[in-house]
Amino acid sequence: MTHVFNNPSAFKDEMVEGFCAAYSRYVRKVPNASGVMAAGAPYTGKVAVIIGGGSGHYPAFCGLVGEGLATGAVIGDIFTSPSTEQVYRCIKAIHGGAGVLLSYGNYSGDVMNFGMAEERCRSEGIDVRTVLVTDDVASAPPDQIEDRRGIAGDFYVFKCASASAWRGDTLDTVEAVAKHANARTRTFGVAFAGCTIPGQSGPLFTVDPGKMEVGLGIHGEPGVRTAEMLPASEIARLLVQTVLQDCPQGVGSEVAVLLNGLGSTKYEELFVLYRDIARLLEQAGLQPYDPIVGEAVTSLDMAGCSLSLFWLDETLRPLLDARAVTPAYIHL
Repeated sequence: MTHVFNNPSAFKDEMVEGFCAAYSRYVRKVPNASGVMAAGAPYTGKVAVIIGGGSGHYPAFCGLVGEGLATGAVIGDIFTSPSTEQVYRCIKAIHGGAGVLLSYGNYSGDVMNFGMAEERCRSEGIDVRTVLVTDDVASAPPDQIEDRRGIAGDFYVFKCASASAWRGDTLDTVEAVAKHANARTRTFGVAFAGCTIPGQSGPLFTVDPGKMEVGLGIHGEPGVRTAEMLPASEIARLLVQTVLQDCPQGVGSEVAVLLNGLGSTKYEELFVLYRDIARLLEQAGLQPYDPIVGEAVTSLDMAGCSLSLFWLDETLRPLLDARAVTPAYIHL
């Protein structure tokens, strides 16, 4: 249940205002737009990486803005795409003359509104490209991978594309890095309880006692199927086996690992789960690299978690390792 709010219709705007007040050393509000930008932006001569989508997912998206990560983020209402006008205003305010990469999850509202803003900016001479994140293995089969949703694995796409932009790469290179990172990222999750939007009296979906939803979304959607609740060791096995069954072709054994909590699953619970995940990955011949256990993409107060694997190579590892300092993620 979401308890802290004033007028529910003002929730997103008040959240952005409070966020910028709290983290002014990293970010500032985009003037006359629903978005945040790195404190020093725009950066003349550097590609701008702009991420975004609906609110309710913190630390995505505004928490990932700052040095070494996204240049800016456009923020919509709870689980709702920002408007075309808001995306357009953020692009205009944030771009530094070297082009803009837009990256966000593959959802119809985001695709439409970000896409129309991209076309408008292109007509004004700003080179804008888009890379959709499609890491959710539950949302479409492998032969329809372009139709998959973007969930917690978008962290790795954002991180690598942004690191490429920060080191001064061209827009062509930043775009290629983002596509390469997306192709090597897979995510699968489970939910134990639904989330409640501010001002509503009940959750968007409920889970019966002793059950769990398998193949969750991050906008309050239930899973693709309901299953019996399992102990941690078997949840770990389900997550690992499902992701590995969808392993990209031609990858090595080194994988970055993100065990993502969805909002109300405690860190202690995630550590119990990761204990078994690490063992299963090693048994599968994989080498976990720089694991992250925590919250990267949440769904308000949803109870649940997801596992993302990101297969590394010589191109992606330095970008993942690159310095980043943002409100929600610091890597030195």
